[in-house]
Amino acid sequence: MKVAIIPARGGSKRIPRKNIRDFSGKPMIAWSIDAAKLSGCFDRIIVSTDDDEIASVAREYGAEVPFRRPATLSGDYAGTVPVIRHAVDWLVGQGFPVDFACCIYATAPFLAVEDIQQGEQRLRESGCSFAFSVTSYAFPIQRALRLKQGGRVEMVDPLQFATRSQDLEEAWHDAGQFYWGTADAWMEERVIFSPDSVAVPVPRYRVQDVDTPEDWESAEYMFEALRARNSHGG
Repeated sequence: MKVAIIPARGGSKRIPRKNIRDFSGKPMIAWSIDAAKLSGCFDRIIVSTDDDEIASVAREYGAEVPFRRPATLSGDYAGTVPVIRHAVDWLVGQGFPVDFACCIYATAPFLAVEDIQQGEQRLRESGCSFAFSVTSYAFPIQRALRLKQGGRVEMVDPLQFATRSQDLEEAWHDAGQFYWGTADAWMEERVIFSPDSVAVPVPRYRVQDVDTPEDWESAEYMFEALRARNSHGG
């Protein structure tokens, strides 16, 4: 069985209730549920939450909420991997064998159906434990700056000062959208960022963390711009 698991706890601090706050006409989590449904990849789509209101919204948009996430996995420091492990363990314990599980974040409105599909394909073809979305940094990280007391500046790596940007290695980071994994990888809590994972590159214009009010505003502008472009066939 292939299952999508969407973690969505109720205790967001910087953007209260962000998982179900309206984002461009729908609760934020609804965009992730819709992408999972449209991908056609999953036998079940499950939301892992500790919150009754989130559970109600998730069901309204077509996801299952067959259990409540325990308090021990619902605090500010709860990690993604233990949360997904709990969901996989619950399913197996209920007699539903899991082959692959895909963690999809509840705040991923830019997640594309084809990226989910490609993630499954790359996981299967590579034989890796995980496949997840990545995107490139907009500027060479080798030329990063550090701000010190009084606003003074120093390079993190001064040896790169005279190196041309085009001669520096391109760097990538987690896009924070989805993580396909084998059931064994989740159950054994293997490290996701390792050589046993394969990347699914996505363009920077479809990646935006949504952790602060500024992030949220930026995401809304980006989302509406993409929707306008797509509606005109661009």
